[in-house]
Amino acid sequence: MAAQEPIWRDFVTAQNQGNGYLLATTITPEPPAADPARLYNFQRWTNAYSVQTDLRYKLQYNPDLRLDKKEAGTWLEVFTAYYHFVGKLLAAEEAQNATKARDADWAAVYEGWKEVVSALYRGYNNTVLDAWTIPCLYVAGKYLRVFAIKADETAASQRDSGMAFGGGIEEDAFASAGQNDKLEDAARQINRLFALCLSDRAPIEDSRKWALYYMANLLFKTYFRLNSINLSKNILRSLQAGSAEMPPLTAFPRAHQVTFKYYSGVIAFLDEDYATAEQNLTAAYNTCQARASKNKELILTYLIPTQMLTSHRLPTSTLLQQSPHLDRLFTPITRAIRSASLHAFSQAMEAGEEDFVKRRIYLTLERGRDIILRNLFRRVFIAGGYEAPKEGE
Repeated sequence: MAAQEPIWRDFVTAQNQGNGYLLATTITPEPPAADPARLYNFQRWTNAYSVQTDLRYKLQYNPDLRLDKKEAGTWLEVFTAYYHFVGKLLAAEEAQNATKARDADWAAVYEGWKEVVSALYRGYNNTVLDAWTIPCLYVAGKYLRVFAIKADETAASQRDSGMAFGGGIEEDAFASAGQNDKLEDAARQINRLFALCLSDRAPIEDSRKWALYYMANLLFKTYFRLNSINLSKNILRSLQAGSAEMPPLTAFPRAHQVTFKYYSGVIAFLDEDYATAEQNLTAAYNTCQARASKNKELILTYLIPTQMLTSHRLPTSTLLQQSPHLDRLFTPITRAIRSASLHAFSQAMEAGEEDFVKRRIYLTLERGRDIILRNLFRRVFIAGGYEAPKEGE
């Protein structure tokens, strides 16, 4: 029992202080740095036959806890599901660490985590869990996506090795291989969490709406990975429709703001709405913390091509040299445009084609030819003695 104390000490402290982030650490799939053996200790603390009895004792008969009957019942469901999940997670990790990756059942891990999420969902849907606990929703949604990707990658690896099927021609050659089955399911589950937050009618200070942008950002990441970017527009429309009953975006954590503006900008970019893209991407860049170099790099990957079109503005060499990735992508392009060399531009586009296509910026960058032609015509006019008419002429 003693080895179990840290998780319950944190749970009691979180409940008594209303500390949602500490509470979320008691159900996370990753043990805290200060308690690296937490998952193993939790798994060994009881067994599948006694887990509910032992948990009920901890939740209902702990003199330091002040949970009402419904709250205790909800956390009993959550921790029971969490106990079974931890067993599946540890088994998968042990198989992988023992170089038996093919024996690691990440699909079972995903399904186990989904049970934890479902228990949390019921707690919120039945208005048992208060809004201060919403960091638990962050953990729920985050790891749905993580374990879904892991399960799909494992399934794809098994298919490639012939383990998943008998080897016969049993499907249409062009039928979907279903390589994103779990991630597609995760998208549906996260969408349920998003709707759960959006539909909350509690006063704003006690509302689940404070989790909205985190959930929206998770959906953006998931839809982009699934190449279902159009579904992201449904999220934007839902947020727009409910904006009158939501806090302003600036009231949310900075990380939520930056990610939301980034994805909103990329969606507008892909729709060729470059004015909106520039507005959102610029806001994301200006709000991003100075030390978040990777995030700034992601934002600039789309902001640079956008500003090339909207204002014919090219990035400075100083800016590009701050990131080897950006330097490699855009320096040859900007040099070609500045020197008005169509040949150099074509070479730069050809050299970076794979990266440009992958990031869906190829066609936008291709319009840099128009800027080069404009610069060439300008040079021809100047060389020919052309002078712009003076005022009054």
